[in-house]
Amino acid sequence: MASVPSLASSVSQRVADALASALPDAGAIDAMLRRSDRADFQANGILALAKKAKANPRELATTVVEGLDHGDLIKEIEVSGPGFLNITLTDRAIIETLAARAADDRLGVPLAAKPGTTVIDYAQPNVAKEMHVGHLRSAVIGAAMVEILEFTGEKVVRRHHIGDWGTQFGMLIQYLLEHPHELDHKAEGGAGSPEVSGEEAMSNLNRLYKASRGLFDSDEEFKTRARARVVDLQAGEPETLALWQRFVDESKIYFYSVFDKLDMDIQDPDVVGESGYNDMLAETCKLLEDSGVAVRSNGALCVFFDDVKGPDGNPTPLIVQKSDGGFGYAATDLSAIRDRVGNLGATELIYVVDARQSLHFKMVFETARRAGWLGDGVKAVQLAFGTVLGKDGKPFKTREGETVRLVDLLDEAVDRATAVVREKADKVGLTEREIVENGRQVGIGAVKYADLSTSAARDYKFDLDQMVSLNGDTSVYLQYAYARIRSILRKAGEAGDRKPVAHPELELAPAERALGLHLDHFSDLLAEAAADYAPHKVAAYLYQLSSLFTTFYDQCPVIKPEPELVVGENRLFLCELTARTLAKGMSLLGIRTPEKL
Repeated sequence: MASVPSLASSVSQRVADALASALPDAGAIDAMLRRSDRADFQANGILALAKKAKANPRELATTVVEGLDHGDLIKEIEVSGPGFLNITLTDRAIIETLAARAADDRLGVPLAAKPGTTVIDYAQPNVAKEMHVGHLRSAVIGAAMVEILEFTGEKVVRRHHIGDWGTQFGMLIQYLLEHPHELDHKAEGGAGSPEVSGEEAMSNLNRLYKASRGLFDSDEEFKTRARARVVDLQAGEPETLALWQRFVDESKIYFYSVFDKLDMDIQDPDVVGESGYNDMLAETCKLLEDSGVAVRSNGALCVFFDDVKGPDGNPTPLIVQKSDGGFGYAATDLSAIRDRVGNLGATELIYVVDARQSLHFKMVFETARRAGWLGDGVKAVQLAFGTVLGKDGKPFKTREGETVRLVDLLDEAVDRATAVVREKADKVGLTEREIVENGRQVGIGAVKYADLSTSAARDYKFDLDQMVSLNGDTSVYLQYAYARIRSILRKAGEAGDRKPVAHPELELAPAERALGLHLDHFSDLLAEAAADYAPHKVAAYLYQLSSLFTTFYDQCPVIKPEPELVVGENRLFLCELTARTLAKGMSLLGIRTPEKL
């Protein structure tokens, strides 16, 4: 395993060295390198440095060019405009760098020099409640960030903060106590056996919830018993806790079946719900009150902020403990921070939660800092996401106005994708089993990519017709590009006389250069996506890579018409590296890459 410096970083370093020689007293130097339409790169840093040094920027640029070491890296440099440097690389440098990437299992992507421990809080469904389309974004975005951070060297701890505590459990537990067979399964083996389906688990929970809610609303005696059961639950009464655990276990059967459809691996030890912090709540409140961070207001324990006010202009506090002694969500979230920093050693906390909770987390983070639980060495961020909309631009609902069930949405995506795959099945020789499996991979990939290709903070429209299209910015387009390359490599292997080999001595066609430079950008892109919590940047990179490959394939014959041997080998090399880069990038987004499509 060997990291490979990107061409951009190598060029940037040479420009910075030349600038340092020209301006020894300039201090820290940023070449401000970016891709350019006029050359391979453009360096814009001279303008700021010239202004700081009170020098003529164009004259400084000329001095830098004269002192810059070209070596085998740089073919030519020209000064343009007020002092920009347009830099073109040698073909040899491009292919040699790509060959070094191809020789490494990690494609030359470096590991973080100083990795920390990041706790990511994502995929947080509620016990005894059905998962809907709103649960999709946290799960998909969070899983992608886990993969990106782990691949770039960070130690990642997953946390699924499920909603498994609250007064509603009094009603549910009391009803189950009086109707003990409501959660029984028809399948042999009982709850937790492989035969038990998530759908059956959710069906039981839905039926029990509706029945208990109806009784709670119509029967005052049952309502009284249910409220007493809440007290028993909070007191840890054994029978009540055992029944509560049944709801949690039953819900997990359902959760895990949905996450399995999403091709997500959720491990039970990573599921630490609200109840996991119950033993810390009283101490958290005491520490806040004793330190003066929180104060009593009308009997409630509150934290106030100068910049948080309600419509009436009065301060809006963070309520940690209610006036009746009950604990608010803030107490649980603050206790979780104490645990994650103090016990898990987190240097960074990422919460993948709805943008509508932004004010809550702003106040929670500020409270934790005041209390000393988030020190200077710990970063806490909310990776806030927008809303999933229907085609009409309104929140995604069924025709009846109900929230869309996530399972139904995923099943429909797979059905649509399977139909698309079946249309081309005969042409590529797919078996029925391959059609079904590819349909699943394409359908789930389409749902994930539609989410991940949009900046998390933005809302997006859920349009299955567009998602499974072979045209445009879709996962199907990327998967098709990958499958096409695999087909090319298989045909080349069958021909027997050609194999992927890098030839740095060759002159590259424009489409080869463009593809090669983009392939080299992968490692820099991943570092940027990790730093910015931006999986959509990976999606954008992969779409551009697929587009550049399409142009390359159209303009640069790989097999037919048969090019010169070394030219063909070099193009096969670019094909193979493109396939590997696509596969790695898509795997980081949780998307599969079928070999034939």
